[in-house]
Order: sequence, then structure tokens, then C-alpha cells
Amino acid sequence: MRDFNELKTKIYNKAKEIGIKDLEIYYSQGRDLNIKVFEKEIDGYKLAESEGLALRGKYKDEMGYSYTEKVDETSIDFLIENLIENAKNIEREDKEEIFEGVKEYKEVNNFNSSLEKVEEIEKINFVKNLEEEALKIDERIKSIQDCVYGDGFSETVISNTKGLDLQDKSNLAYTYIGVVAKEGEDIQSGFAYKVTNDFNELDYKVIAKEAVEEAISKLGAKSIKSGKYPIIMRNNAASDIIEAFASIFSAERVQKNLSLLKGKLNEKVGSEKITLVDDPYMKKGYASSAFDSEGVPTFKKNIIENGVLNTYLHNLKTALKDGIDSTGNASRSSYKSSIGISPTNMYIKPGDKSLKELMVEMEEGIMITDVQGLHAGLNPISGDFSLSAQGYKIEKGKIMFPVNQITISGNFLDMMKDIIEIGDDLKFGLPSSAYIGSPSIRIKSLDVAGE
Repeated sequence: MRDFNELKTKIYNKAKEIGIKDLEIYYSQGRDLNIKVFEKEIDGYKLAESEGLALRGKYKDEMGYSYTEKVDETSIDFLIENLIENAKNIEREDKEEIFEGVKEYKEVNNFNSSLEKVEEIEKINFVKNLEEEALKIDERIKSIQDCVYGDGFSETVISNTKGLDLQDKSNLAYTYIGVVAKEGEDIQSGFAYKVTNDFNELDYKVIAKEAVEEAISKLGAKSIKSGKYPIIMRNNAASDIIEAFASIFSAERVQKNLSLLKGKLNEKVGSEKITLVDDPYMKKGYASSAFDSEGVPTFKKNIIENGVLNTYLHNLKTALKDGIDSTGNASRSSYKSSIGISPTNMYIKPGDKSLKELMVEMEEGIMITDVQGLHAGLNPISGDFSLSAQGYKIEKGKIMFPVNQITISGNFLDMMKDIIEIGDDLKFGLPSSAYIGSPSIRIKSLDVAGE
């Protein structure tokens, strides 16, 4: 940002005059592009740019927040006044601290300058080709639900009066397509996506083929009798469930009695086969960063190791309350938000067996390929879940027929303890506040409600 150092100095001087100490400036800017195609025409185009600056500082020993979208000198008085009012009027149960920083941070490069040089016409042609390719692969593909390309970049600066001065820059591109297959009266859908920060890695033929094959493979799907079945949770479905339960690892949720993991630190919470990793340095990890939203250095950690819960995820506030160091997992969804907690690149450590080998070992059961109702159908406090699902019936180690109109139910910790084997096919979902992945996992059994 132009003249940022000058603006920063003026803010610090004004705050000092009024009696604000330990002041932090959090600046962010970004751009997001989204292009949607329908029947060879651009059906949606959105280019959004954002910029904002937030202050966090202590006034009379109480932490106050303020923010503005107008990033210039005219906002200084507004920011300072709002911070003081916020500190006076908002009661905070726990103390927050401003971090002084460390001497060295690990270098993490999550920005690819070549992505910023891709012409818009190339992006439009890509998403048009993706739609066209999907429609011509198989005559049973009758329509396209969604065909989207998007990309964006973000830049963050964290600076404070204790000497901290950090900058982070990242970008990524993504694409996804949803297709509809029809055979007789049977209608099924398929979905595929790709995330990268290298435009050259986007192959519309590969992505279209994956979505089409998924939809075609579901044709003829039927329900099955209710009962307890051995389960393989395919990688994408497993990562969706882990993402939905990600909040249980937050120390803030634990301290507020809103997590089923409360009181389980250093206890066995899963099969010895499972190790859950949080890796902020992962290559091609789209939540990678050398520091968190408070400027605390990040580090790779095993949240669960061989089934034992090693740690919760902490920011400075929750760490202070528990008398430990922060794990470097402070997060802000935007400059407008307060400090929260989230994982970075979190995933179940892959095993060494292919999906095919998991099927052969299970012999008979159900492979779950898709789960729905993740917000309404699970409880992060009890761990109970009941989710609509689709998949395949497995017999003699092979796919026999597609399955739909079923509901799987169980408890997250029970499921974790019932993991028998873990596959080698680690896959991540679309990134949000975190980037969460899983290989396929073989589970002793889950309750399945069908016919």
C-alpha cells in the first residue's frame, strides 16, 4: 500500500497522545473474480475489490477494536474514537494481549506472480471449454448445473507499537463444474473441482471427465435395507465431515463448553491409525502462512497423534487462560472481525493403501461418496451426526451398484475410534477459512437408514 508507513506513524502518534498503548494495525486488501458460464455464454461475472484497516489496542487496560474501509489520514480520528468507545462499552471476560513478535519467521511463499498475468479472455475461454467438454463426453449428460472459474489474491500487513511488522501475500485460482446425467426417468448429478495458484495446472478435459464419470456412475442408484454396515468414507466425504467438526479443536470452544473434546487432552480420542495434522508450511497449502492473525509464528503440529489428542488450537487469549503458549492459530475472517481460532492446512495423515485395496479388505459394505446436511445434521458438542448420503454398495471387494436415499448416523468420536485403515489418496476440499483434507478411511461400521 502506498504511504502506509507514513499513515502508520500518524496513527501511532495520535493514539499515544490520547493514552492508547500496545496498539496494533491490521491492514488487508484483496481482489476476487468469479466467472460463470451457461450454454456457452457468460451467465455471471463478478469482480470485487476490498481494502480495509483495523485497529486493536488497550485503553485504560481494556482492549478496543475499530475499523474502516477508508484507508487514509481522514480516518485516523474516527478509528481512535471508535476504539476508545469499544474499549469502554464492550465487556470482555478474558484478557487479550498484543504480540511483540519474534526475531525470525520461516519463509512461506504462497503467491504466484504468473497467475496475476493471465489474461481475462484466457479465463473465459477456459470455463467455456470446460462446459463444452462436459456436454460432449457422454450423450447422457443433459445439462450443466454450475460451471465456474474464479481467482483472487489477498495481502495482509500486521504492525504494532511493540515492534512487530509483518506482511503476507497469497493468491489462488479455482474451478468447479456440476453436471446432470439422465437415463430414462433416472436423473443424477456429478461434481468436480480443482484448486491451484498455477493457471497451467487447470486441465478442463480432466475436470470435465471426473464430473461426468461421477454422474454416470450414479445412474440406477437405489436405496438399501436399513442396518449397520461396514463403511469406506471416500476422501472428499471424509474431508467434508472433518471440516464440519473442525470447531471442536478450538480452545475457545473448549473453554466455553462447546466442544466434545473438553477434558480429553492427552487421552485417546481415535484409532491409533489416525494422526490429524495442522501444517501451515505445506506446499500447495492454500492456508499456508508463517504467522497467524496476531503475528504469532505458526508451526506444524499433530493435533491428534496415533489416536491421542495432543493439543487444542490456541490464539493468545485462550493460551493465556490455559497458561500455555499460543499454537499460532489466531484467525480473522476479515479486517472487520475480532480474533478467532481456525486451523491452517489440516488433514488426516495418509496411509499406504489404495482405495481399491480398502475395498478388497472390507469385502462387503458401503462406500460413501457424498454427504449432505452438514450444518443441520451434526452437533459439535455431543459429536452426534445424521447425514443424507450417497455412494456405492460393495460386494466381494467390488462396486456392485450405486446407492442413494440413505442416511448415515453415528458419533464423531466413536467413528474416529472405529477407523480400521486409512488410504493413500489425500484430497482437500475447496478452501474457506482453512484448507481441510482427508484420504479415504475404512470404518468398522455406521448405522444406515434406508428402506
